Amino acid sequence: MKGTHVREREIGDEQRHLDAVYRRLTEKIAEAEYLMADAARRVQVGTPGALAERDAQVFRAGQHLSRLNNEFEDFLFGRIDLLPGKDGERGPDGAQTSLEPADDAVVTLPDGQAVAEIAETLHIGRIGVLDSDYAPLVIDWRAPAAAPFYRATPVAPGRVVRRRVIRSRGRRVLGVEDDLLRPRLRALLNGEELPVVGDGALMAALGRARGARMHDIVASIQAEQDEVIRAPAGSVTEVTGGPGTGKTAVALHRAAYLLYQDRRRYAGGILVVSPTPLLVSYTEGVLPALGEEGQVAIRSLGSLVDGFEADAYDDQAVARVKGSAAMVKLLPRAARGALDAARAPERLRVVAFGRRVELGREDLARVRQQALSGTAPVNLLRPRARRLLLDALWQASGAAARYPDGELAAEARDAFVEDIGTEDDFTGFLDAWWPELTPLGVLRAMADEQRLSRWGRRLLRPREIRRLARSLRRITPEGAGLSAHDVAILDELRTLLGAPARPAVPREVDPLDQLTGLAELTTQADRFGSRRDRADRDPEERTEYAHVMVDEAQDLTPMQWRMVGRRGRHATWTVVGDPAQSSWPAPEEAAAEQGAALGRRPRRRFRLTVNYRNPAEIARVADGVLARAMPGTEPPVAVRSTGVEPRFAVAGDDFAASVRAEAERLLSEVPGTVGIVVAMDRRAEVRSWVEGLGAGERLLVLGSLEAKGLEYDATLVAAPAGIAAESPAGLRVLYVALTRATQRLTVLSGPADAPDPDTGVPELLRPA
Repeated sequence: MKGTHVREREIGDEQRHLDAVYRRLTEKIAEAEYLMADAARRVQVGTPGALAERDAQVFRAGQHLSRLNNEFEDFLFGRIDLLPGKDGERGPDGAQTSLEPADDAVVTLPDGQAVAEIAETLHIGRIGVLDSDYAPLVIDWRAPAAAPFYRATPVAPGRVVRRRVIRSRGRRVLGVEDDLLRPRLRALLNGEELPVVGDGALMAALGRARGARMHDIVASIQAEQDEVIRAPAGSVTEVTGGPGTGKTAVALHRAAYLLYQDRRRYAGGILVVSPTPLLVSYTEGVLPALGEEGQVAIRSLGSLVDGFEADAYDDQAVARVKGSAAMVKLLPRAARGALDAARAPERLRVVAFGRRVELGREDLARVRQQALSGTAPVNLLRPRARRLLLDALWQASGAAARYPDGELAAEARDAFVEDIGTEDDFTGFLDAWWPELTPLGVLRAMADEQRLSRWGRRLLRPREIRRLARSLRRITPEGAGLSAHDVAILDELRTLLGAPARPAVPREVDPLDQLTGLAELTTQADRFGSRRDRADRDPEERTEYAHVMVDEAQDLTPMQWRMVGRRGRHATWTVVGDPAQSSWPAPEEAAAEQGAALGRRPRRRFRLTVNYRNPAEIARVADGVLARAMPGTEPPVAVRSTGVEPRFAVAGDDFAASVRAEAERLLSEVPGTVGIVVAMDRRAEVRSWVEGLGAGERLLVLGSLEAKGLEYDATLVAAPAGIAAESPAGLRVLYVALTRATQRLTVLSGPADAPDPDTGVPELLRPA
């Protein structure tokens, strides 16, 4: 329980500091409000110059107040603990200016141990805050003193000993996560050893382990990760590495580094794409500094299309169809065929030149076919369809023969178009005959098996069509029941359909502003919107980014690569993944669309080779499955050993009771989190079995595809044969499940796993 106690104590310390910051912010807001009120009270001013001075004071005070209010939420996100500076000088923010440590900052004891005192602790936040004695409570993240938070690495730490990421929401600190940049140093803070929480604690243990080999391993981890973080941005950076090599953390630190190096270049935003909402939550917690509104968007594949959120999963057979390249050919047929799916009128009647003019079913079919011969998106073809309808009505009226003179004929035709084209009968018909199609409407139209059979002819097999249509029937008119694969289809349909131009809505101007000229005194927040307001709008407004970062890239389907590619047409890229962990059964098909998304940009490739998540005892079991799944693949090297072998248990007659018993065992053995990984279709069932166990969020039940990218102190993999049988990529998915644990692994077998009667090891986990 020591680790849990340290974490809680450190969260408490950060909470007390945050409380002090908010007290000071409240004081500063009161001061700004007083200045505003004081300036506003000065109604009687003697000269135009005094009037301008008063207005300027109101403006400055309003601007300062607006900034304080806008920055009030989610204020603090980082901390660095520093050695004494080389020159000892301090800047206007109260922090030491030197980036390098003093020559005598580190003392080497007779036993070879390096020891140093922490001389300065800086908290990093959205704006700088000084206490009443002008000592820094918070350093503005843009200030030079905050630069080491972004730039320091274990290879080049400068003065930084520990970098801490602080997760907070409003006025509450939720958690802390440390990076130890000098793991071989024994650092003292106020006379006590510097505590380390999270992965930093592991690096500290590795760094202080005895033996040259362990120190070499730590140096190699730091060096290979730092090389990726600092790689030039003007291309595609591809990072591969097995489980536990830190791919996600490296990618996020790279995003922070790119923002620091060239914030102007990346004003177009950085998009971080994660496969699941669970991994998004984890990602947001690793580096909240990336939450700079308007700069970094962290989205799951199921939330990448504005207005939609995936809340369902597809079984593997359906996912294989929805994600396949065949959908690229099927969806244009569906987008255009959906016009016929609407209950359109079969006859158009108007009155022209004193008589009724009519177009019948065959005439309308001919006009529609002619309109659809254009290459524009379906909704953008509506003006073309309108023009062709009016052409057909003009010809049907016989008016052309009445005007042998070309100039008179043109004038008559213009009058005809203006008259008929604005009649209610015509506009009402056009709305019904060529309605504005929505991506969701077309997707729901595909749930009709007969229509889907027509559109999918020669592209999908009958069994695939039945499965696809049945899956789409769960989607509601409001968009509930969507999977991440459906969201990629919606994005494709949005491109195929297009959005009709909307008339501009004029901005209302207050007449009082025009009379008084007060519009000149609006605050910066009034003119540009608050930062939080902009953050609320940006996801809807932004469809392209300056840099796109794809995590767990090996799992993206062809359709998902097309969706992500649209958001990075002019972007630089960081692509992170591991082919050995891919759950997509057709990697060649996905590779083609990945290549199209990345284009001809130059590639820089890096491979991370050190597994510092899994103990060697767990890694050996997982490596055996990897050898079955992808023979010849080199696994990452596990650098630590706990001496605790994985447990292989065989379920009794009551599988539910066995799962619950093994979960209770693991909860008693580790103070942290326990993850139970099962086949996707058993999640709800297993959650009901373990209901009431664990404290808070200590115990989680995950489907095999949800576990990707996550880690737990202990993992229970239940019925591994069921996970392996989910899809053709099932063995790779099982490999992922076995590599989630940092301390303990239990594998629980049922009859289908064919466990060894003596050892309990299931067949899939025995040496081939």
